[in-house]
Amino acid sequence: MGVSPKIAPSMLSSDFANLAAEAKRMIDLGANWLHMDIMDGHFVPNLTIGAPVIESLRKHTNAYLDCHLMVTNPMDYVEQMGKAGASGFTFHVEVAKENWQELVRKIKSAGMRPGVALKPGTPIEEVYPLIEGTTPVEMVLVMTVEPGFGGQKFMPNMMDKVRALRNKYPTLDIEVDGGLGPSTIDAAAAAGANCIVAGSSVFGAPEPGDVISLLRASVEKAQATT
Repeated sequence: MGVSPKIAPSMLSSDFANLAAEAKRMIDLGANWLHMDIMDGHFVPNLTIGAPVIESLRKHTNAYLDCHLMVTNPMDYVEQMGKAGASGFTFHVEVAKENWQELVRKIKSAGMRPGVALKPGTPIEEVYPLIEGTTPVEMVLVMTVEPGFGGQKFMPNMMDKVRALRNKYPTLDIEVDGGLGPSTIDAAAAAGANCIVAGSSVFGAPEPGDVISLLRASVEKAQATT
């Protein structure tokens, strides 16, 4: 399989008062990406961070900032997120059915890597056109919980979506987010996920580095057997 494992601790679970230190700690412990949850209080009930926080954090890290935009109008965020230093810009298919081609073009021209996310209730077929378009997305994020809150339970039935994607697109980056940790990683890795977002299971662990290593090892093991 031509896709490398990428472990992305969800900074939503970190100590926001010490975000730069937390980011450095995660990268030092072996994380590949830092997952940033941008919520607008409309698409999801929670309100988290926006471009100013990304811009502030960017001054303290060269890490890949994997930004997941749980927002109703992703187009409004492209320019500001690009300027702030976001690395990846993942929008939700549910709010981009009309204008995703223009949105993906804008994301790329702002210097970011485009990705698309889908909620648990959204059929996987809805993202296929975005992967096969003339300007395709480069990652699909399969939500394994309802977006908007941390600490929810992993939905194993979402792994059917991951399997369908992996079978159809062997070289696609497939990310999973929600309830990922030592007890659920093997199911996600076996289904074909290679980008792993983990929040409370990493930040709540006595040794977060051990959890990051375990998540990576599970993906590598699954890839070796396919």
